[in-house]
Amino acid sequence: MEATGKSLQIIKSIAKATKQRKKGNNTKKNKKNSSNTTLFGGLFDMYEKTEDCLSRCALAYLLKNNCQVSKVDEEPDQCAKGRRKKEIEIERLRNQIKSRKPQGRDLTGEKWLETLSEVVNKVPQNEDEAKSWQATLLRENSCIPYPVDYQTNTDLTWLTNDKGRIFVKFNGLNELMNQPKFEVYCDSRQLHYFQRFCQDWQIWHDDDETYSSGLFILRSARLLWQQRKNTSEPWKTHPLILQCSIETRLWAEEETELVRLEKINQAEKTISQMEKEGNLKKTQVIRLQKELTTRRKLDNLFPGRPSQFLYQGKSNIIVGVSLGLEKPATVAVVDAASKKVLTYRSVKQLLGDNYNLLNRQRQQQQHLSHERHKAQKQNAPNSFGESELGQYVDRLLADAIVAIAKTYSADSIILPKLGEMREIIQSEVQAKAEKKIPGYKEGQQ
Repeated sequence: MEATGKSLQIIKSIAKATKQRKKGNNTKKNKKNSSNTTLFGGLFDMYEKTEDCLSRCALAYLLKNNCQVSKVDEEPDQCAKGRRKKEIEIERLRNQIKSRKPQGRDLTGEKWLETLSEVVNKVPQNEDEAKSWQATLLRENSCIPYPVDYQTNTDLTWLTNDKGRIFVKFNGLNELMNQPKFEVYCDSRQLHYFQRFCQDWQIWHDDDETYSSGLFILRSARLLWQQRKNTSEPWKTHPLILQCSIETRLWAEEETELVRLEKINQAEKTISQMEKEGNLKKTQVIRLQKELTTRRKLDNLFPGRPSQFLYQGKSNIIVGVSLGLEKPATVAVVDAASKKVLTYRSVKQLLGDNYNLLNRQRQQQQHLSHERHKAQKQNAPNSFGESELGQYVDRLLADAIVAIAKTYSADSIILPKLGEMREIIQSEVQAKAEKKIPGYKEGQQ
């Protein structure tokens, strides 16, 4: 009991000291070290400098519980499981960072032959080296060049002929090709987007000192080659594909006005910050001039954009979406003012008559997983393509969630952070497998 009371006193004193330290560091002198003056940073610094065992335990307790004193007793098994989960997650992220280095494509097959020679004449030092050899030998090398990315919307020139056909030119290809103009073939569902590309580009090209390219509905594009099989003509084997990313909010006049005001506020904030600094360098002066020019152009709205009803929901109604493996999507409509749940929707209720498609998708995934496992046991290529059924089910779920939000006049839809969802789930599953079947990797898999 004495140790417990002393540890609580240490925790309270540490929390009080960190709060005072955080307040004292909000000065101009310590702005450079602001990254180390956060609450977690202060606790880590104190943990490294403290030698007392009880104080270090108290600091570790605060770090594990988000700098707070938990009312629930700590379970050692759960703590060890969480620690192992984070270790696996860190290890996987490190391996991903190593694999992100550009390696290039083996167009001539030299790397494959070198790996084959090593496999025949050498013994792998460890399991990782054996897996890398196997992956190199089983990898299907592509003979298609890498795609070309156009990160700015002004790198593409849009034209139309007398018949209304749409053509596009790419910056950088004028000197390499005798005919740098490409005709666009698309479905009727995408035709209105390309017509808007031509309209925006023509307005901006005729008077680029008045209108800003930041209000183009086109944001970026990618030119790539697609490989097709069973084609008689060689020019149809690798056709050119143009992928365009758009900003849907810039389609209608009302939402374009909201985006324009957001860009104006951002530009004015940047201009005011740079003007306050004074004694600007040459590069900073050039950037300030660009920001002033952008701010001036944003006063003009692109003409000819259609008018569309702007949805306005109730600010107190929120739709929360939970995502998972067993239940892909679960919805709860909440009234934030009264703190009451208005309704729930399960996956079966969201899909309705299309719920059988989810079961069919899971059966397909199980079948492909079984076929991939058999191919791996035989050291054969195991990259099997999946159908678009999963994408169709996701769209049905998204449409159902939006329909519920409109029914209850919800102001916003809240989704969980999905940045590292795959790593989090994989790390948790692997930690459970290691605890259930320790030392047996095949069984864990």
